[in-house]
Amino acid sequence: MEAGFFAKKDQLVYAVNDVSFDLRRGETLGIVGESGCGKSTTARMLVRMYEPTAGRVLYFPGQESVPPQNIFDYKKKALSEYRRRVKYIFQDPARSLNPRMTALSVLTDAFKFAPQKIRADELRERAKKVFAEVGLTARHLEKRPSEFSGGQRQRVSIARALIMDPELLICDEVVSALDVSIQGQILNLLQDLRAKKNLSFVFITHDLKVAGWFCDRIAVMYRGAIVEEAPAATLFQNARHPYTKLLFDGAQGKAQASSVEVTSVLSKENGCPFAHRCPHAKAECSAALPPLREVADGHRVRCALE
Repeated sequence: MEAGFFAKKDQLVYAVNDVSFDLRRGETLGIVGESGCGKSTTARMLVRMYEPTAGRVLYFPGQESVPPQNIFDYKKKALSEYRRRVKYIFQDPARSLNPRMTALSVLTDAFKFAPQKIRADELRERAKKVFAEVGLTARHLEKRPSEFSGGQRQRVSIARALIMDPELLICDEVVSALDVSIQGQILNLLQDLRAKKNLSFVFITHDLKVAGWFCDRIAVMYRGAIVEEAPAATLFQNARHPYTKLLFDGAQGKAQASSVEVTSVLSKENGCPFAHRCPHAKAECSAALPPLREVADGHRVRCALE
């Protein structure tokens, strides 16, 4: 992808490299790692906010007669339907909610582009129903985002996603900006919604404890690559990659904060992305990118030492 407005001409950032995972209906996949590792870039490609230079995102519509489809091949109508099924919830609701719109307008605005027109009274009833599901009431519908607390604004964002009856919610650091007590409320709400509606989640976070509690599986990213993926319980008990172990040691206070910043990858790397920080690195680690191979049932590691 392009490096940005202030970058040199034609310079590219290799933000995501050789990332591959699958997600089943009703499952929650956590993607964890330090800031700048490519978590949000990966998530945003799932809804085509970003276009990759190579690779595919395959979507299975759930119909036996319809083969899996690459979302980057979708035309306007198909993409619109896909985005109805897959909704993105942003980290900062204060920035993702239009401050001039009431909550009712925020929730129902997308229906302006629906193929079938829905009456205003029906839209209001839908909004009231989904507000009740996220713990808000009908009287909140006429308020603007500035009149809500941070936790309430995040509930509005969740309601905006739910009103379209999605199959998958992509949650990008949705609790990181909230107080600890409010974080628990939002996480419990998402768990309840998952059970009630059989939702799937891609859950982006830098908090290993939150990921371990909320997610079924966890993928650990570093400098654009998945270095380890496993069921949450397995990862906590038997982390195999040196970077994953470093994250857990840091979360438990066993390791001092590193002064090494996760820098952007401006040229395609041939070796392990963690080799420059790994205490066990050998010459072979910088020579070639290790494959993400299975070392146990459902447990994959990208490390030449495994």
